[in-house]
Amino acid sequence: MSISAEKFNLLKNFKITHRSLLFVAGYSLTLSTTLFSCNAPSNNNQQQAAAPTNTEKQVVRIVRSKQLSALAVLEKQGNLEKRLELLGFKVEWPEFAAGPQQLEALNAGGLDIASTAESPPVFSQAAGTPLVYLATTQPSGKSISLLVPANSPVKSIADLKGKKVAFQKASIGHYLLVKALESSGLKLSDVQSVFLPPPDANVAFSQGKVDGWFIWEPFVTRAVQKKVGRVLLDGGSLRDTGNFYSTTREFYQKHPDVIKVFFEELEKAELWTKENRAEVAKLLAPVTQLDAPTLEIMHEKYDYGLKPITEQVIVKQQEVADKWFALGQIPKKVNVRDGFLTPEEYAKITPADVLAKK
Repeated sequence: MSISAEKFNLLKNFKITHRSLLFVAGYSLTLSTTLFSCNAPSNNNQQQAAAPTNTEKQVVRIVRSKQLSALAVLEKQGNLEKRLELLGFKVEWPEFAAGPQQLEALNAGGLDIASTAESPPVFSQAAGTPLVYLATTQPSGKSISLLVPANSPVKSIADLKGKKVAFQKASIGHYLLVKALESSGLKLSDVQSVFLPPPDANVAFSQGKVDGWFIWEPFVTRAVQKKVGRVLLDGGSLRDTGNFYSTTREFYQKHPDVIKVFFEELEKAELWTKENRAEVAKLLAPVTQLDAPTLEIMHEKYDYGLKPITEQVIVKQQEVADKWFALGQIPKKVNVRDGFLTPEEYAKITPADVLAKK
């Protein structure tokens, strides 16, 4: 009935010529096909809905590293993209100033996998972020240093009493400054803390507006090469934790397969980075903005390879959280276990060779 009515209305409005008759015939065929499709068996619709589009890929956002790291190597090599493409994902590499900014983005849905030091996750948990610790790394304490101006009279950490020290709040620089001061019988309140993200701290330090700066590579080497700073001490004897890879509880629950592939490829990159110093230096020279020979020397400051999450790691992270609470830097006591998985869950996403390191 409806098709005949449509034809009738069209015939009234069009002069019956050879062209208009062709139009009517074509329109009727199209409408008939549409009605037939609408009345088709439901199992056909289900088959169409289940068919993969192959054109729309989900996005996984992994933080970009601009350091001499296996994560930076992983991005440059492109192996992760190839494997995740088979799972229907494409990879994006957003860049952030430091760990706290990463975890803010993680909580806001702008990042899926973060890589930070020990302190940003604690501050993030204190703020209520549903964070999940996925894996940890070797400490690599020598890659973080306390800089003072090249012409500074400061000779020891004790000489910084009452002076301005810049660092990213809730970062590894913040944590190691606390430990460095404690090693000299001082407290954080004995220096003037200047909270600045690395780019801003770099400007302030270069202009002589602060007396010290606790920062990581490649900022350290750049400052030394430019003769605007010198290393007062590094974190080699101070650092007692590694970095953490983390995500949100939602992303972990939805995409454990993506996380598993990520760590499989990352561990390969870790091992390759450890064994191929010269090649790594050439690969990451544009990333770090340092020449390859300098990067080869810097390579010795790093320890490569993922580590599994163990009870010892959890206990140590709780000590970090308790320290920040005792110092009044976070508003409430944090139970870091809320962000850790069970051993069985870790076994499903952690490469077997990494688990074997326990």
